[in-house]
Amino acid sequence: MSSSSHLDKIKKLRELTGVGFGDCNIAIKECGGDIEESIKYLRIRGFSKAGKKMERVANDGLICVHEENNKLSIIEINCETDFAAKNLEFLNFSENLSKLCFELKGDLNNLKKKKMKDGNSVDDNVINLISKIGEKITIRRCNFFDNNKYMNFSYVHAALKKNIGKLGAVVSIKSTKFNQQIKDFGHKLAMHIAASNPLTIEVSQLDKKMLEKENEIISEELKNSGKSDNIIEKISRGKLEKFKQENTLINQIWIMDPKKKVKDVIAELGKENSITIKDFVRYKVGE
Repeated sequence: MSSSSHLDKIKKLRELTGVGFGDCNIAIKECGGDIEESIKYLRIRGFSKAGKKMERVANDGLICVHEENNKLSIIEINCETDFAAKNLEFLNFSENLSKLCFELKGDLNNLKKKKMKDGNSVDDNVINLISKIGEKITIRRCNFFDNNKYMNFSYVHAALKKNIGKLGAVVSIKSTKFNQQIKDFGHKLAMHIAASNPLTIEVSQLDKKMLEKENEIISEELKNSGKSDNIIEKISRGKLEKFKQENTLINQIWIMDPKKKVKDVIAELGKENSITIKDFVRYKVGE
């Protein structure tokens, strides 16, 4: 069998089973290049379970944050159940993956190809872990926050261990000076984002199509209210404005003090410091 033909068969077997390159290579060699026999070979050894598992839904898992020198990465790794998410091997894999995500600055495509400490690629170790745990495992998303003129803060809710949990948030802040007061605010703001789930920082950043759809829903709800068109329009505007306020970070009620909004806290701190929220992300497992 030629080298190119051998590689083509490995590729086809990987596509059919979801099993790693090394194991497909062995199967093809052992079975003389016969694809059907190679699939049987893998099934007997439990590897081809992975291919079937990948058809299932994975909406549990872990959120991991890694931080060094004011740089932060955040990643979501999914499995099917909370039981698997707390499995020691899954925890260790997720923690190691989080470190690699940080090194690669949140580049998901390169992350999947990256070699881990055992010499296997991330993709291959995902397949190996599927075979061991017996659940679908996927790397869903990741992000990276650099330290260019900004301070980055994170929060992981109900952490299973440091920086690993089911819900995490990262926020990036610019300030004229980073004293302890600003650092305390940054940590609290990350906690606020995790709890309040804003969509954007400001109203102007909200998606116009989403606002149009929300307005349609509000109007439909009021159609059969018996009220006049003028009143319905007025109520619709009020409800849409409330939606905007509740879903934009600076306009949300500050979780540390319900009498204030986030922008009020920023204004108070801004008397001595200029503060700008650059960006944020909030990851909740399966959301």
